[in-house]
Amino acid sequence: MLIFLFICCENSSDSEHYYRYNGIITGYDLRECACCGGWFIRISDTTYRFYDLPKENNIDFEKDTLPLKVKLDWKKSSSPCLGDEIILIRIRKY
Repeated sequence: MLIFLFICCENSSDSEHYYRYNGIITGYDLRECACCGGWFIRISDTTYRFYDLPKENNIDFEKDTLPLKVKLDWKKSSSPCLGDEIILIRIRKY
C-alpha cells in the first residue's frame, strides 16, 4: 500500500499535469499600431494577447496549425499598452 501511495503522489505532483486554464491560440495580431503584434489567445470568453512564449514549451508556430488548443498558467501584464496583454507563465499544447 505504501508503494502504491508513493507512486500516485509522485505522478500527481508532476507540475506538467496540472494547469489552471485551457485556451486556444487563434492567430497572430497583424494590426499595425505601436502596441500591436503578438499572438491572440482565447481563455474562457475573453481574448488576450501575448508577445512571448515561456522558455520551456512544446509549441512550434512554424509547424503547428492554428487554432491551437493549449493548457496554461498566466497573469495580466503589469504594464499593458492596449489592456489585453498577458504574460504566459507556462503553456503546453494538447
